[in-house]
Amino acid sequence: MRTPIEIAEQSKSALRACFAIMGVASMGWVARIPEIKDANGLNNAQFGLVLLASSLGSITGAQLAGRLVHTYGSRRVLFVSTVLLPAGLCAIGFSTFPLFLAFALFLMGFGYSSTDVALNTQAVAVEKILQARSMSSFHALWSVGAFSTTVLGGSVARILSPEVNLGVVSILCIAAFLPCVARLIPENLDGHQGEDETTAKIALFGKSVTSLWFIGFGLLAALIAEGSASDWGGLLLRDDMGVGKGVNASAYASFALAMITARFLGDRALDHFGPARLVRMCGYFGAIGWAASIAIAVPLSETHPLAALVIINLGFVIAGLAIGPMFPAFILAASAIPGIAPSVSSARAFVIGLSGFFIGPSIIGFLAEGTSISIAMIFPILALVVAGFLSRVIK
Repeated sequence: MRTPIEIAEQSKSALRACFAIMGVASMGWVARIPEIKDANGLNNAQFGLVLLASSLGSITGAQLAGRLVHTYGSRRVLFVSTVLLPAGLCAIGFSTFPLFLAFALFLMGFGYSSTDVALNTQAVAVEKILQARSMSSFHALWSVGAFSTTVLGGSVARILSPEVNLGVVSILCIAAFLPCVARLIPENLDGHQGEDETTAKIALFGKSVTSLWFIGFGLLAALIAEGSASDWGGLLLRDDMGVGKGVNASAYASFALAMITARFLGDRALDHFGPARLVRMCGYFGAIGWAASIAIAVPLSETHPLAALVIINLGFVIAGLAIGPMFPAFILAASAIPGIAPSVSSARAFVIGLSGFFIGPSIIGFLAEGTSISIAMIFPILALVVAGFLSRVIK
């Protein structure tokens, strides 16, 4: 009979694969966003409004998944959520009118947040069993998947329609997800407590959950910046800088590659600097670098387009390096709150925080309609500053 340590060690590779596949499934549409926006006949404000459907799906999925994971175990939840996430991605590719796009985004948001809650519950359990920090490296694999699918989407944009592109990616994700989920740690080791409600029900407000709310707001700020980089990076390059089809995906590709680097180094950095100090430095310096690149590159693009393209991508690299360690740091902080089951506390943080991944881009849409995308990007840059400030709640 295998020991818990042996089971956790053997499950790590499957967990890494699941994070990578989740990155592919959730970001597979990023390179095709300009085409999808145009196919549905949406202006910036309308597109921002439709993106709210993802936020609603994310909030619903995270809250429901936290209770389901606590009651039935993370692996059982994953067998369902890892099908819903790619299904939403596929539906996005086939959308041609706003209502259907909103449904597809809701489904993807629901599947994404449910999968995220369950996988992070697995990651917390693996860390506890092995007594070794690995959360940041797991999220690095998410960034690997996100980067790979962005590069793929940009490279095939001229030869494949969004329908074919996203349909094929969705099928491959489902085929890869299910055998990996089957190899994760079983229900008796993932920290769930069955029908026991003692740590499943937590107050909405009060002294016992004050720190959880601030952790959630820190996560919200970090994910506003991350979601804005993914959803509006290509449109910023196309609409404000005149960058052509395919190449405009370079902004998010640069961002994702930087996040990969930051998260692979994140476990070591978290130990060296401490989570609070690391998040604080990343928030402040990341905001300064990202803002400077946009302020320089957008006006420069009219006369020196190549130099402007290099500068704007450098800014997205800085943003990716800054945001990379934030998600793991805030999630670990939420999962470590005494007296609350990790799946429930992380789900509450997700409800507050993951909505920022979708609400942020929606707000940018409204701001951009009255000004420009480059000016609207001030919002996620300020959110990065707020994330750095809220690092003080991380223990």
